[in-house]
Amino acid sequence: MQRTRFLGTGFAVPDRVVTNDELSRLMDTTDEWIRTRTGIRERRWVVEGETGTELGERATRRALDMAGMEAGELDAIVYATSSPDHFAPGNGVYLQRLLGIPTIPALDIRAQCSGFIYALSVADAWIRSGQYRRILVVGSEIQSTGLEVSSAGRHVAVIFADGAGAVVLGPGEPDHGGILAFDLHSEGAHAEKLWVDSPGSMYHPRVSPKHMETGRQYLEMDGREVFRHAVVRMPESVRSVLAATGHAVENISLLLAHQANLRISEVMQKDLGLRDDQVYNNIMFYGNTTAATIPIALDECVRNGRLKRGDLLVMTAFGSGFMWGSAAVRW
Repeated sequence: MQRTRFLGTGFAVPDRVVTNDELSRLMDTTDEWIRTRTGIRERRWVVEGETGTELGERATRRALDMAGMEAGELDAIVYATSSPDHFAPGNGVYLQRLLGIPTIPALDIRAQCSGFIYALSVADAWIRSGQYRRILVVGSEIQSTGLEVSSAGRHVAVIFADGAGAVVLGPGEPDHGGILAFDLHSEGAHAEKLWVDSPGSMYHPRVSPKHMETGRQYLEMDGREVFRHAVVRMPESVRSVLAATGHAVENISLLLAHQANLRISEVMQKDLGLRDDQVYNNIMFYGNTTAATIPIALDECVRNGRLKRGDLLVMTAFGSGFMWGSAAVRW
């Protein structure tokens, strides 16, 4: 059975840097308050007219360049986002158009913060089955345009940000490394603890002045509940995916966790007993970019030498849904 290998990685973020001090002029907060509660120093937000698809294309070009491939060599696109440019169609086809690829399948995945892990699992299944050989997986988000940038929304607005990450996948022999296993879960009983209520097809019309007046178009989060579940579910999932591969926690070369909150990452690191050199955090500079956080961190680690061939990589995420999961990779 062939195994899915990573051929190239890339990421892109908007040029606009939004510091904590800038946000403190827009809402009742301070740099110290934000850093203490989230670990974030700054984040990237788009300017008007910038799209998630464009960020996805920039990340894709970098990944293709690393892989030594042209866009026309791709067989399929799996695009993870919770913030598509339009209600329909999904961003996958818009990225396909930007890349100049005529008729390959382009599938969107809406699994929010866990979107990249879920998208990887779909691409891995396609490659293992032999249905497609070269697959582009993208995680891209523009969250800044859906935030209530005011004191009322500060507990959410200071956290979320924009960016994109991409990987090019292809088949390889099992003894050459690749994706080893996945562990995927969801628990819909908690769906409204991190969600965007409107627009939605259950409403007629899908968005109304009343919705806008009451702020139902903004991302809402029960931070305490998200924290409480995340610090349990992610370590649990890491141990589960490792058990499926026959490895122990101490065998991890690098853990890339969804960058939701630095305190969550620190609690998880302590729970798993990992050293600082076994984890990587970049939330300080990018904030929470939802489905883009893991591929952004992955590309940084590949390019700065934190990840080498033969390393055991584990990626894990938790977020809206509640949905969570992990992937184990022999790099």
